[in-house]
Order: sequence, then C-alpha cells, then structure tokens
Amino acid sequence: NGLIFHTDRGWQYQHKAYQHELAIRGIEQSMSRKGCSPDDGLMEGFFGILKREIFYGQENKYDSLDELEQAIRKY
Repeated sequence: NGLIFHTDRGWQYQHKAYQHELAIRGIEQSMSRKGCSPDDGLMEGFFGILKREIFYGQENKYDSLDELEQAIRKY
C-alpha cells in the first residue's frame, strides 16, 4: 500500500512487462526525467552505506530474506 519504486531510466525499468508486473502488485513507478537524475547519487550513496554497515561481510548472519528485511527495516 502506497509503495513507490523510484529508478533511473534504465531500459529494464522502461520495459512494458516490468511495468506491468509493478502495476499488478500495486507498486507505483517513479522515474527521473531523462538526462536529469539529481537524486541518483544520493540514493546510491545511501544504499552503499546500508550494504557496508549491515550486509557486506555479514551475509551468513541472515538465515533468510525475511531476516535481512527485518535488519533493513530496523536500520
């Protein structure tokens, strides 16, 4: 409910089949304008930090994707 998936304009995100799968799951797609993606650096930086702090080198710590998801939500 209310999930927005923001991406750049990579070909995979523009593919109709991909967009259809998002839509049937109730996920709203948001893309940066063509040639103008000022938020990409910010989000890539955030996810890089998140992975370094709770995932890289700790992969065996999570027994399932659910456990990883819980760690991300807690983070």
